[in-house]
Amino acid sequence: MNDGPEQQQDGRSPVPVRSRIITARRVSLLFLFWHSVTVFVWMREHIHIPRWLGSDSREVAVRLWTLAWLTFVWVLLWGTVSWANILGGLVLAIAIVTLLPLPRVPVEGRVHPIAVLVILVRLVIDFFVSSAQVAWAAIRPGKPPLGAVIRVRVAIKSDMVLTLAVDYLNLVPGTMVLDIDHRRRILYIHVFDVRTEKKVQAFYDQVAFVERSFIRAFERDSEWHPSPYHGLDDEYHRVHDIGRAETDNPDVADVADVPPTDGGRR
Repeated sequence: MNDGPEQQQDGRSPVPVRSRIITARRVSLLFLFWHSVTVFVWMREHIHIPRWLGSDSREVAVRLWTLAWLTFVWVLLWGTVSWANILGGLVLAIAIVTLLPLPRVPVEGRVHPIAVLVILVRLVIDFFVSSAQVAWAAIRPGKPPLGAVIRVRVAIKSDMVLTLAVDYLNLVPGTMVLDIDHRRRILYIHVFDVRTEKKVQAFYDQVAFVERSFIRAFERDSEWHPSPYHGLDDEYHRVHDIGRAETDNPDVADVADVPPTDGGRR
């Protein structure tokens, strides 16, 4: 019975202040979490995503990124970061996306940041190594290097990822993608120097690395989700009908797979 008065005289409360703070923090987090879930459920039931923004979360993310990028470019052109420029850029971006829509690019995989980082590091290495090789070939005495157009087939499924892979090859000095066979996924690439079998094999190894890296970064089979927009693309149906017709008719020769008689040179 004497403990209470003694604690009050000492200025100490029966419950430590630290315990009260921890309890209040836990209750606050639970309160915020509960109401956040409630708001999220209400938004899912009452707010509908505009059709121009996308049909699923991945398409919405791509459209939001497009709006953010266009807004950033607008602010960059003005050279001043202000609310007026940001809001003006956002309004202009929405107008562009709504009134001047580009063809939808299917988003069918997932992005793996570590694999993307590996691609960027390898791109920097290939850039410097290839630049040094091209520079040495330009100043060294002797005959000029022998260039050729080499045909390679890749297993990349998405048009977006295929475009990124082609950009990778075009950024590296010494290689330039000249043509793309969309249906067969064949690239026709001009190679700067193919005088020896070792150089040709090095080129094939480089393309194989690019193919594996981009599939690992964007198109893993366990995470691949075909886009519903493929079903709305007449060109897609036309191409696949041609592919099925050639498969059903074994007499149709695949001209692109016939090896050239001049050793790959065009």
